[in-house]
Amino acid sequence: MSKIALVTGANQGLGYAMVARLCQELPAGSIVYLAARDPVRGEAAVARLREQGLQPSLARLDVTEDASVEALAEMVARCHGGIDIVLSNAAARIVKDLPQAAQVRTFINTNNHGTYRMIRAFGPLLRDGGRFLVVASAFGSLRQLDPRLHHRFDPATRSLEDIERVMDEYVELVERGEAEAHHWPAWINIPSKIAQVASMKVVARQRQDEATQRGLVIAALCPGLVDTDASRPWFDDMSSAQSPADAAKNVLWICTQPADSPAPYGELVQHRRIIPWS
Repeated sequence: MSKIALVTGANQGLGYAMVARLCQELPAGSIVYLAARDPVRGEAAVARLREQGLQPSLARLDVTEDASVEALAEMVARCHGGIDIVLSNAAARIVKDLPQAAQVRTFINTNNHGTYRMIRAFGPLLRDGGRFLVVASAFGSLRQLDPRLHHRFDPATRSLEDIERVMDEYVELVERGEAEAHHWPAWINIPSKIAQVASMKVVARQRQDEATQRGLVIAALCPGLVDTDASRPWFDDMSSAQSPADAAKNVLWICTQPADSPAPYGELVQHRRIIPWS
């Protein structure tokens, strides 16, 4: 049976490789949307894949804008009646030559509020057997966070909106230079990833009964170290890094296994193993 899939942040790197892999592995008649903020770069990415004999479809999407996310969700609902696979992969980069205080607002708006927008707009569109997957990292564990902050990300008691408010407060602390005094880590990527995984866990908890009945999978994925433009500046030795194509193969098994196969619902997974939350 054909599928409808969407990958955000897909004009390069891991997102691009995941689109290629889905085009290769999904059943005939499936539609894979390569979502990109920049339509020129998106068109170029689609063209490169079509030169390889693949047939992705371009979707213009800026996850930092409510209207952009809602418009694409409305189009998918109108044209297809629902969606089978959502890979929420869009992410802003951290660069070394700017202070984190100058980057944190855009970073959180893209990676965290963008994840929230995708959950709210596309979560209701999941068809039976659907997958909603957030691309995060191994940093998305409470083990990376001061225990005094753990309660702020408790999936059993917090709502998506609670997580959003925590991250807005965090942005203000970083911009004022006060985050570390309030027990936050020095690197903005760690709270961001923890919040992404917490949001996934909240929605997984909220939809657990429905997910059991309808075969839904809601989870977060850590691809591991991938050789991309975003990761190279942060690692002196990339010899152990995966290519985007290898990383895509490693994470997409959740999307292509049979609907009745066991899946790591509500978990953060790396190399098919669960990373403990706490």
